[in-house]
Amino acid sequence: MRAQSSRKLKPEAPVRDRHDPEVRRRLSGPAIRTFFNIATVWGLSVAQQRGLLGWPAASTYHKYKTGQLGALPYDMLERVSLVLGIYKALHILYPDAELADRWVSLANQNPIFGGTPPLDLMIDAGIDGLYRVRRLLDARRGAWN
Repeated sequence: MRAQSSRKLKPEAPVRDRHDPEVRRRLSGPAIRTFFNIATVWGLSVAQQRGLLGWPAASTYHKYKTGQLGALPYDMLERVSLVLGIYKALHILYPDAELADRWVSLANQNPIFGGTPPLDLMIDAGIDGLYRVRRLLDARRGAWN
């Protein structure tokens, strides 16, 4: 039997609490920092980053970049979560980190992309586009089996 730690771990926020401003405030800092790290690795422009975040005002985006944020909107946290899931799935599917990080910007012949880069769908189709890319990658790596 494993010895129990005296330190209690904070569980992930239950679904019913994710709209709570305090929960969103606690998640916001780590979420936006992770998003900006992924955006840097993917080589995204400011416009592409704003598109993935749901087109916040330019001034709001720049405040986020400097760490000035309270609680991100629920929609934005959901978008960041999807980007993180896409990033993780790509690194599972493609052991070559350079390819995994370029994949979102490469032309793709899968019918859902129609020869355009997945990033276009992720931005142009909004949160639905993010979900579609995430589901595609999860299916490819067998996450639903």
